[in-house]
Amino acid sequence: MNKVVDFIDLHSGEEDKKKVLDNVKANISFRGSNLWILACAIVVASVGLNVNSTAVIIGAMLISPLMGPIIGAGFGLGIYDFNLLKRSLKNLLIATVVSLVVSTIYFFLSPFKDTQSELLARTSPNIYDIFIAFFGGLVGVIAITRVEKGNPIPGVAIATALMPPLCTAGYGLALGNFRFFFGAMYLYTINCVFICIATFIIVKYLKYPCVKQTNFKTEKRVRYIISFLTLALIVPSIFFAYQLFQEKKYKQKVEQFLKVEFIDKGYTVLYKKTQFTSNPKKIDIAFLRRRLDKDEIKKVNEKLKMYELNNTILNIIQDTTDLKQDILNEITFNNKTMSEKDLIIAKLQSQITSLKFDNNAVLNETKILFPEIENIAIANHVFNEDKISKKVITVVLYESKKDLNTTEKQKLTAWLKNKFKTDVVEIYKRQ
Repeated sequence: MNKVVDFIDLHSGEEDKKKVLDNVKANISFRGSNLWILACAIVVASVGLNVNSTAVIIGAMLISPLMGPIIGAGFGLGIYDFNLLKRSLKNLLIATVVSLVVSTIYFFLSPFKDTQSELLARTSPNIYDIFIAFFGGLVGVIAITRVEKGNPIPGVAIATALMPPLCTAGYGLALGNFRFFFGAMYLYTINCVFICIATFIIVKYLKYPCVKQTNFKTEKRVRYIISFLTLALIVPSIFFAYQLFQEKKYKQKVEQFLKVEFIDKGYTVLYKKTQFTSNPKKIDIAFLRRRLDKDEIKKVNEKLKMYELNNTILNIIQDTTDLKQDILNEITFNNKTMSEKDLIIAKLQSQITSLKFDNNAVLNETKILFPEIENIAIANHVFNEDKISKKVITVVLYESKKDLNTTEKQKLTAWLKNKFKTDVVEIYKRQ
């Protein structure tokens, strides 16, 4: 049994407690370089969310110094160092405000206001986000207390994702969308609190010495505060997780309904949209060419209960326009546009070809007539003489150990004119 305990004992490989505390205290401050790094990381994360780039968001999370004051708050609670706790919370508040201001300004100035999937993912936290924050926080604080730090810290920064919720909250403020703002701030609060709680648990487990002796009432008060925060954050997250589960179940039933009632019967569904949060819930669909009359629509709506789609209305989008014809017209227009582009490309390719020569083939022939020429490059150049007429000049650039004399140049010019059926040939020696 002792071997098992030793195998999982966190005291093995533990760093000196004083060194760990000094390191934690050094990383909670947000002044000077730390503040600039935070602001830059916020801009990088905001750009990543704006353009929906996961790689950029991950990069921003890696350079963010936000974990410092959260870990500091957990240590402050664990060793009852309330000065450390106050400093950590003060610096976390500064970091949060700066992050919100920077991200709000960015999204206000950004010309791209579309809500990307990376932004949406940070607006509806649930119980799984709590698990990620708590266990990510455990990994982070365990790594901090080791002699060999290893590589968990960057992974913790990515997994707990403190930056994206703050940027999403800034996006919500910039657009006046307070649902986004409060949803993102709730996720940010979950991450901060549960990383802090994970830190508190590890600090207690490793028996870090308390700064001063506290009475039972103080310890009890700290436990009550932690318990209250835990419950206050867990209960809504469980509700959101339940809502997410119900929505997924509902959408599966909708897919089954559409498959059996329409797709399997040969209907081509062009458009579908499910509105789960409306009351009653709505399913909007449109077909390629099939039209339903009022009685058919009524019968199909009655079948919704067979698929447990209660409190739901099926809305079939139909108008006087022939959707099939619209699509064919669009395809014809696109084909015509493509054909026009192909003609332009072909014309440009023809123009480029007319200006180019096979220099290698010309060089082989030229060496027979003019052995002193070692290399040659020929190209046509078009000059505008006026607004209407153009003049094409064949320019020849040659390499040789000595210049061609006047007779040789005249002979080369006459040969090139005859060979390429051109009126003007100008010959230059490459220096």
